[in-house]
Amino acid sequence: MKTFFGNGSGSNFGKIVAMDRFDSGRNLSPFRQVEAYWTALLTGDGIPMRSQVDPRGLENILEYTFILERIAPGLARFRLAGSHLNKLAGMEVRGMPLTAFFESDARTTASDVMERVFANPAIANLSMDSVGSLGRNRLQARMILLPLKSDLGDVSRALGVMVCDGVIGATPHRFKISKEEVRAVSAVHASQEPALQVSAGFADEKAEFKRPGSHLRLVASRDD
Repeated sequence: MKTFFGNGSGSNFGKIVAMDRFDSGRNLSPFRQVEAYWTALLTGDGIPMRSQVDPRGLENILEYTFILERIAPGLARFRLAGSHLNKLAGMEVRGMPLTAFFESDARTTASDVMERVFANPAIANLSMDSVGSLGRNRLQARMILLPLKSDLGDVSRALGVMVCDGVIGATPHRFKISKEEVRAVSAVHASQEPALQVSAGFADEKAEFKRPGSHLRLVASRDD
């Protein structure tokens, strides 16, 4: 399966890490945009289909965006991932488990949150920190996970965004979870209205879309 997220250079946020940047509202735009997009897809029981997700609706934040596939209770792997995540990991993350981004003592919590996203289903927001050490910069990060249905109708996919604040550098980073928030989709569906209009989702046949001037190459392919 080919990824529709390219391997661009990602983004740097400057040399000084301001640990309150997320709390003050800066750098939250990707999270607001992806949740607004997901909310606009809500129908019926409130869980959009994976096939409805069109990268052209998220083109401004593709480098931070990813799609997960649940492969076992508490375990999900990256099917697609943007260049920001590849840069954080120091490698291509497609096929890797999401827990690879977490310190060993945070993986149980991460797995529990993922399972609640798929099983409830629910929306999860995580605040994370990467402790600086030799060869690594200290980073603050945020992640959102939004449940999706597969082509078979089961809730086994998730649309996500992960943004880190700080100089990433060349060394891979792993994170601890400092805060978690999980909201049932039923509550979100009852309290929100679609915030924007979205285009049609991917067709099963391969099709290519390339945004002029972008370092991201988008390729749609079957999600089975």
